[in-house]
Amino acid sequence: MTKLHLTLVLAVETVVIGLLWFLASESLALLFVPILPLTLVVALLLHYVMGNPGYRARRLSPEVIVGYRTRERETETPEELSRRIVERADEIHRTLLESPSEVQVEMCALGYRACVNDMITLTHLINEESKSAGPVKRLRLRSARRRATNSLSVAREAMPPGALRATRQEQQ
Repeated sequence: MTKLHLTLVLAVETVVIGLLWFLASESLALLFVPILPLTLVVALLLHYVMGNPGYRARRLSPEVIVGYRTRERETETPEELSRRIVERADEIHRTLLESPSEVQVEMCALGYRACVNDMITLTHLINEESKSAGPVKRLRLRSARRRATNSLSVAREAMPPGALRATRQEQQ
């Protein structure tokens, strides 16, 4: 809960208690007065439990960073992988059309290689799923492969000559 939200909630509660004080009875209003500090306590507990970035950063240690494992991508569907390949290939294509610097060209070449590796994974996923898929699913899988292949070939055509042969680090 942000400070603005907390302030608004407290202001509304105060107005409601004030209205109860004047329109209803004072004893009824006094029953609702403990709601104000209770709201503050609940907000502080939520803030602590949800964890603010500052608190989480203080708890962060090198051991926690090294021990962190990302979830495996085994559950990734071919459609998701195809969409990611298309997005990255389109971004590479856009970058290469804008008269990029040498570093940008190298980064695009690295990104293109990563897309090609993902394309190999996509092909394996599609081949495995096609075995047990129905005709509609097979069409969707072929369509996902075609979209990824087309976007990769458009990105490849935008690459300057020799960009994929070797990066500057590999030449030295």
